[in-house]
Amino acid sequence: MVKYSLYASLEAKPGKETELEAFLRQGAELARKEPATITWYALKEDDGHYSIFDTFHDEAGREAHLNGEIAKALMAKAGALLAKPPQIHKIDILASK
Repeated sequence: MVKYSLYASLEAKPGKETELEAFLRQGAELARKEPATITWYALKEDDGHYSIFDTFHDEAGREAHLNGEIAKALMAKAGALLAKPPQIHKIDILASK
């Protein structure tokens, strides 16, 4: 069972929604190259509001992801695409199906 996850809340700058969605789709390709990232989801929650949810077996995998290519790319594009800095939460999974 996966025990660790990340949840990142993202708010697009007005007019940048399409660009953010394209960026998130590219993120899925990068996530496939990370062996410690078990699942990776990019979600559209509401108009202009997005999130990323991913899971890991251990803390080392979660930290590797936080220091990996997706995080670097997100931080590099945050000023251009996001209305405010991403809100990133470390979450411990208690149960899953």
